[in-house]
Amino acid sequence: MPVDIELDDEWNEEDPENELSTEVEAKTERIRIITDKRQDPIRIDKFLVARLEGATRNKVQQAIDDGYVLVNDKVVKANYKIRPDDCIVVFETRNSQPVEVVPEPIPLDVFYEDDSIMIINKPAGMVVHPGSGNYTGTLVNGLSYYLQKDNVEIDTLYRVGLVHRIDKDTTGLLLIGKTEEAMTMLSAQFKKHTVHRRYIALVWGDLPENEGRIEANIGRNIRFRKVMDVFPEGDHGKEAVTHYKVLERFNYVTLVELRLETGRTHQIRVHMKHIGHPLFNDASYGGNRIVKGTVFTKYKQFVDNCFAILPRQALHAKELGFKHPTTGEWVQFDSELPEDMTKVIEKWRTYASGLSRRM
Repeated sequence: MPVDIELDDEWNEEDPENELSTEVEAKTERIRIITDKRQDPIRIDKFLVARLEGATRNKVQQAIDDGYVLVNDKVVKANYKIRPDDCIVVFETRNSQPVEVVPEPIPLDVFYEDDSIMIINKPAGMVVHPGSGNYTGTLVNGLSYYLQKDNVEIDTLYRVGLVHRIDKDTTGLLLIGKTEEAMTMLSAQFKKHTVHRRYIALVWGDLPENEGRIEANIGRNIRFRKVMDVFPEGDHGKEAVTHYKVLERFNYVTLVELRLETGRTHQIRVHMKHIGHPLFNDASYGGNRIVKGTVFTKYKQFVDNCFAILPRQALHAKELGFKHPTTGEWVQFDSELPEDMTKVIEKWRTYASGLSRRM
């Protein structure tokens, strides 16, 4: 049976604390800005046009007139001149439309399954949930079809299914709760940061330390809402902590393992960019160009060949561990690296070995 659900295109792929709900609030906060202590007194409509991606003067003025912009918790007019330390809140003006999610016979790599949970080994290119531009062909569409064989109530799937998310082009293990009780218990573990999540990534550059801890708030980029950014603590975004450990060095790139303490949208990708080591071929965060290496044409061709083999960010969700919601026992799952990553890692291993022999 098809399902209608309110979809929000801001729903975070990797943030378990941003729970999917079929109830949409009257107003959803889009962005919050605290103006600088030296802020010049300019009109708020002009100020917001410069800060919001895709904004026009007419759209901003209409939003202000309709009460979708508050300054210090009060409605203002478009000619209001902002002051230092003003708190400006802009609410989402686009209405989320109900989308019929139809169960589809999409092949799923079911890594493990019992009466209360499923582990899916997600391939690259598979979107997890329906959203803007991806209303069919998602993992949720396939999951809807698959669970019908167990007579799972499809109309409750979106409440009891996904307890965390991984990006479209990230591969690896994804946890599904098959019952409402399982969903509740698993979600609680994610919120308490007791779930073991280990990722493997290939990143640009030679990290100076063998191990490290990255702690930096992550929030949506002020102008480009499809990407995330690091912000000073207390300014914007949410606390995020990532631990990394070097596995193997290849001169110009490094193979690392990463453990998530929190689960923010694009956390690993943003944090690695923040410390100057973006993920290999990560188009959103600067990894789809030569970041480290030589100027030789042969080297550029080598990197381009690697990009062709791995046309996505080099990130795999390898391990997943948690307390089973039914037995209470600790369970842990470990997946193999996908073929595209293993091929590129081997190419870099061979390249680095050749460099060592020439030195």
